Amino acid sequence: MRILVTGGAGFIGSHYVRQLLGGAYPAVDAAEVIVLDKLTYAGNEANLAPVADDPRLRFVRGDICDRDLVAELMRGVDLVVHFAAETHVDRSITGADAFVVTNVVGTTTLLQTALEAEVGKFVHVSTDEVYGSIESGSWPEDHALEPNSPYSAAKAGSDLLARAYHRTHGLPVCITRCSNNYGPYQFPEKVLPLFITNLMDGQQVPLYGDGLNVRDWLHVTDHCQGIQLVAQSGRPGEIYNIGGGTELTNKELTELVLAEMGMDWSMVRPVEDRKGHDRRYSVDHSKIVRELGYAPSVDFTTGLRETVRWYRENRDWWEPLKARAAVAR
Repeated sequence: MRILVTGGAGFIGSHYVRQLLGGAYPAVDAAEVIVLDKLTYAGNEANLAPVADDPRLRFVRGDICDRDLVAELMRGVDLVVHFAAETHVDRSITGADAFVVTNVVGTTTLLQTALEAEVGKFVHVSTDEVYGSIESGSWPEDHALEPNSPYSAAKAGSDLLARAYHRTHGLPVCITRCSNNYGPYQFPEKVLPLFITNLMDGQQVPLYGDGLNVRDWLHVTDHCQGIQLVAQSGRPGEIYNIGGGTELTNKELTELVLAEMGMDWSMVRPVEDRKGHDRRYSVDHSKIVRELGYAPSVDFTTGLRETVRWYRENRDWWEPLKARAAVAR
């Protein structure tokens, strides 16, 4: 079996690859894995260091918009797991062009070449942010898409293209939509690694607005397990929400991080709220539980403790990334 993983040097994609090559998914244990990654600021080949010597892995540096390259790599592929995307909301607010190109044009390139290569399954990894914001209850998969940021709008566009390729051409596509991920190897501009690494360096952490925006937290291991269930058994043309079941306000999240690191509220710096900041996300993931047997296994207390420990023990991984990001700003 041959699997093409786009964005496989990013946070979630690299975790999926490490899990796959590490034996976490027995059904594809012998698979050949091709990772295609452009290595933009958030892609890091070091994320694959633990499996770099595995003979089943082939790493290709390239752009998902490069049709000739993608078509070449797609030949003989049985499964595509598509993680590659521009994902950071703040960056999309200051400049949306790259988000449209990568998330929409790049996804179209992958879908078309997968169709031409007669790929057996295409898993398009998306986000709960395409639904917009919800005051109460949780979104089912058939809820209307109401994205509020350029990032989520571009992702919604890619979701609709994936759906259209199934409906129009019969391409066996499944779409997954996850809640907020956390865990090791997450780029330090995201809230949890940003807070953890700032506190490690004795710096305050920035808290948007009143801190009452709510997110559901999902450990990256559980997310990747859900993706693999969909890859193996998801019904073509279907959408599957993947949630973690831990809803926290940003203020509650901050308090938990401070407590875990033995610090107090003096280390928090209130900042002006982000433009168009969605108030609450909450996905109903009962469908993937019912159909595929998904169940989150990492409780948030344990996951947070292990994540903090990882960043404490891997300063040589994140410190250069923060330094380069600071220079770029």
